[in-house]
Amino acid sequence: MTDSPTVLLAGCAALPRGDGDEEVLLAALADAGCIADWVVWGEPRSLQADLVILRATWDYDSRRDEFLQWCEAVPRLRNDAAVARWNTDKTYLLDLQERGVSIVPTVLAEPGQPVEWPDTEFVIKPTIGAGSRGAQRFPAGTRRHAEEHLATLHGKGTSALVQPYQSTVDRHGETAVVFIAGELSHTYVKGPLLVPGAWLDGSGLFATETLMPVEATPDVVRFADRTVDVAADLLGMDRGELLYARVDVVRSDEGEPLLLELELTEPSLGFAFGGRPAADRMAKAARDIALS
Repeated sequence: MTDSPTVLLAGCAALPRGDGDEEVLLAALADAGCIADWVVWGEPRSLQADLVILRATWDYDSRRDEFLQWCEAVPRLRNDAAVARWNTDKTYLLDLQERGVSIVPTVLAEPGQPVEWPDTEFVIKPTIGAGSRGAQRFPAGTRRHAEEHLATLHGKGTSALVQPYQSTVDRHGETAVVFIAGELSHTYVKGPLLVPGAWLDGSGLFATETLMPVEATPDVVRFADRTVDVAADLLGMDRGELLYARVDVVRSDEGEPLLLELELTEPSLGFAFGGRPAADRMAKAARDIALS
């Protein structure tokens, strides 16, 4: 290893250089003295890098076992393979709920098991999925269509989560709280994504989102901060070992923060909102890891 470590950002074959959000991160890594580039996950040169950072590996859900095997083979990966194994199965939400984190009410729908459908609008999403593919929003009372969709997911070999749709998302969106190396970096809002009757069929790697800058309220920041603490403890690691974390928070009808997703594997980090300061923080943390 030299004083100019090689740091690779991992994408996928369809997005070998990501979606453009990380351009500022590449510049920050170069300015921090790193040799920075993109690599498609699975490529042999990823095994020679001083650090590989999971960024746009958004096709992993169709080859999850292969993806996790590659993660385990990479000598230095962030976030690491143990995090990826836990976080790429959305049942991690139930693990966090058991540790006291308030999540969007969630029922695990496994093949062959009966499902108690919510009385309100609801969402069905695969437990293993990226980019909101396979997620559908159903009006109350549309049980037949919901059962058909659930059967389709089960037929693909994945369980599903059934969640009441949080109507506050239509008014306020969901707040993304981004942490870098365990420290709060920046926040932004993602507008409503799922529309009843119009769902994501897997034809694209990710859904197009409406993103806006926002200063998250103190209660949302505290909630997100505690969520990162709980996740790190559950994973048996210090929160600072998580190079990045994105906590997606919505509010209940009563106004309480609820966890929608905790993204520790390959989330967009919204560098458009965190700007160069966020990229510099991540580049410095990455360089420290690569040189350690």
